[in-house]
Amino acid sequence: MDVYEEIVRLRSEGRSGALATIVRRLGSTPRKDHAKMLVRQDGSFVGTVGGGCVEAEVWRHANQVMESGRATLVKYELTQDDTENEGLVCGGTVEIFIEPVIPEPTLILMGAGHLGQAIAEAADRVGFQVVVLDDRESFANRERFPRAREVIVDSFRTGLSQTSVTVNTFILVITRGHSHDHAALEQAIRTDARYVGLVGSRRKIQLIVEHLLEQGYDPDRFKRLYAPIGLAIGSETPEEIAISVTAELIAIRKGVHERNHKQRFVQKILQRARMKSAPAQVAAG
Repeated sequence: MDVYEEIVRLRSEGRSGALATIVRRLGSTPRKDHAKMLVRQDGSFVGTVGGGCVEAEVWRHANQVMESGRATLVKYELTQDDTENEGLVCGGTVEIFIEPVIPEPTLILMGAGHLGQAIAEAADRVGFQVVVLDDRESFANRERFPRAREVIVDSFRTGLSQTSVTVNTFILVITRGHSHDHAALEQAIRTDARYVGLVGSRRKIQLIVEHLLEQGYDPDRFKRLYAPIGLAIGSETPEEIAISVTAELIAIRKGVHERNHKQRFVQKILQRARMKSAPAQVAAG
């Protein structure tokens, strides 16, 4: 199987991987410069950079790169013991560059109002594939979202089933009302999305989260919930909010985001829920 073809396939399916390439070698090593190995999320791989102990070490670093999203340069020295244990007739040093294979992220907007329109435009400019979902055709249409990958007109309770949601998907719940936000968030937290954002006041967010917890949802389902959404830059207009939200999405994608003080209150709600459930679990045990 060709490494480059597999990279294209992974990205088209919204999956990640890590590509290892020999960039420098000194002495006698089992593979030549530019040999490549692609490691998938499930641990399987395509190609080779030498086999044996070298590939085991590369595989370990590749998983770290997939987790962090950051490239690294690994130097590996083949000692006499390595070559004898692996049955090789070579030695020397090999440098291997391992880089993440990251598909273009998908942003699903659950809500096609003025804020959704502004966010769609901002996110599109920085490489997000935008999917729009709303139950109103007068809002969710190509005229208002000409660059969206998909525009779905359906209920917030069922619409997510019409598109693919992976670990490289970001979901924003920005509907027109409390009941719609509740329905949309309930669907969003059931997915494997990397990020789920909910717009609204602290009171509304608390009511929705607590109600879903009362319905029996595991607090761990809310680990990827960010509410309220956006970086704290004092934004007010839809266009300003779109910039703060898009900046937050970029920060999370790059692995440099930290929840602000307004967002940390959701973690306190979840902590209280876990404390309430702990005595019940002990009693049941």
